[in-house]
Parts: sequence; structure tokens; C-alpha cells
Amino acid sequence: MKARMAKDFVLEFERPILELEEKIAELRRIAASGKVDCSREIENLDRKARKLRKEIFQDLGAWQRTQLSRHPQRPYTLDYVRMLFTDWYELHGDRNFMDDQAIVCGLARFDGRPVAVIGHQKGRNTKENVVRNFGMPFPEGYRKALRIMNLAERYRRPILTFIDTPGAYPGIEAEARGQAEAIAKNIMVMSSLRVPVVCTVIGEGGSGGALAVGVGNRVLMLENSIYSVISPEACAAILWKDQSKGEVAAGALRYTAPDCHRLGVADEVVPEPLGGAHRDPEGAARELGDALRRHLEALRGLGPDELAADRYQRVRHLGRFSERGRRVNGVEITFDEDEPLGDADR
Repeated sequence: MKARMAKDFVLEFERPILELEEKIAELRRIAASGKVDCSREIENLDRKARKLRKEIFQDLGAWQRTQLSRHPQRPYTLDYVRMLFTDWYELHGDRNFMDDQAIVCGLARFDGRPVAVIGHQKGRNTKENVVRNFGMPFPEGYRKALRIMNLAERYRRPILTFIDTPGAYPGIEAEARGQAEAIAKNIMVMSSLRVPVVCTVIGEGGSGGALAVGVGNRVLMLENSIYSVISPEACAAILWKDQSKGEVAAGALRYTAPDCHRLGVADEVVPEPLGGAHRDPEGAARELGDALRRHLEALRGLGPDELAADRYQRVRHLGRFSERGRRVNGVEITFDEDEPLGDADR
């Protein structure tokens, strides 16, 4: 069933659509009483609402996509687990300190095929967000994810990760327990896993907190997701000492799904239902399921060594550019636009 916009959280650019929908709902209530025929008015307003939705959502700016990526009614990892997987069995704890609930991990079946699932998880209300730490993992969350990755590799299960975090938790206790080491180790281990890894940014892809579960053979992004080394507000605070200029920073960061796809950071932009994934979670899940199916099938023919090499080459080819007449140690060189820089040239 399609999700309706929450009245208690409506983005400003969504408000005209909500007002029309409320008018349509009121007319339908009147028509249901049988006292007045409102069919023509309802039809006209329906047509107007469809046109307005199309006009608004076909020309979204970076800041509007950022707002959609953070929408509290947007589907989270466990929502996609419910809609896409069967035989879900959640695994807990890093076997060292605690179970960090900002990351959920488990085993499931996708189209009958055994897979491992790892994803960030936010809460729907204040109480849940406190438990989930607003989707910002402690190092134990990444160590739990690493445990599941190693388990998946041992039993030859493809790994599907779902990225949706503002970033790893930056508190003193997280740093004291090795936040940077946990993130770095995950990136290192994911780079050499010998099973297929498909990562999907379903909301916010923030900094190292996203990269720690984001090294994949394929990286997908939902249409209204973002992926960046820094949030627009933090970027604005650094550049202009003013967080309120986040909208300006958003336009400059080039972190939306279309931007990331154009730059080669994402391999595919997965379409969302008109109005965003929160408007039709089931529709968003169907689109994502089709994309996951396609990429897993493409990776099925690769052997263990080929999968690791494929992942390595994907990362090595990020950041291609063309530069003419550059001098290195007094020697003029030329880079082809499809040739990545070697380590010594960076």
C-alpha cells in the first residue's frame, strides 16, 4: 500500500502537493456520503496533482534531494529487508564489547539464494533514534559488520550492504575504542573479499561511516540519495563559518545520485517512485530488487580471485581526469582521460 506523506513532517516544496491531496480526500469523503456528486471536481484535482508532482520532482536541486534523502518516512534497511528478503535471521554483537544497533546484520535469502545483509539503521521516533544512535555507528557496529562479512566469505554468500548514515559517531568514547581503526580495517578487508559485494546508498552516504560498508563490486544509489565525504552543513561551517549556508554547499559538492553516477562513483542510479521512496516504499523496493538481481547475476560468473580483482580495479579507476602539459620533476607529461594516476603521480 502506498505511503501517504506524514502531516507532521512535510518538506516545504512538498506542501502544495499535500494541500491538493487533502482537498481530494475531503471531496471523496463528501462523495462517499452519496449526497453530492463530486466526481468532476475530484478528476480535475487529481489531474492537477499529477501534473504538479511531475513538475516538482522532475527538476529537484541538490538541496531538495538532500532533504528527501533524510526524510523520516523514507524506507530504512529493515524496511527493505522485510520487502525484499525471506528467512531473515539477525545476528548481533561484535564478540568484543557490545551490540551496536546503528548497524543491523544478518543472513537471509534473496530470490531463494542465501545472502548476507548489512546496513545502517535509523529510528522512526526519538526513542528509536536514541537506541539506533541516529544511524551513526560506534566502532562495534563496524566490527559486527566485519564479523558477518568474514562469515559470508567462509560460506560463499554474496554480501548486500545498505548505506544510510550521516557518518560514524564522532564522540570521544567511539574514538577511544578505535573508530578510525575499525573503519580502516573494514575498508581493507572489503577490498579483498572473495564473494560478490553489492552496496546501495538508500539515503545518506556520509563520509567514512558510509565507506566502511561501501567497498563493493557494484555501488548503486537510489535516485534521491546522497554520497559525500562531508555533510553540506559541516562543509558550510568550514568554508563560511555558517551552517545555514548548507544549501549553497549542497550545490557545490556534486554528491547527488546523478552527479555520482556521472563521476563514476556510482554504477547505477535506481529510480524512485515519483515523489520519493517514502511515497511508495513497495515501489521503491521493487526497483531496487530488480537492480540487485541484475548486478548479482552479472557477478555470478566471476571466480573468487576475479571478484577481488574486479573490486580493486573499480576503486583504482575512480578519479579519472584529463590534463595536458603537466610537469612532474621537470618532465612534461600527458595523461589520457581514461588513465588513472599512478601512486607516484598523485
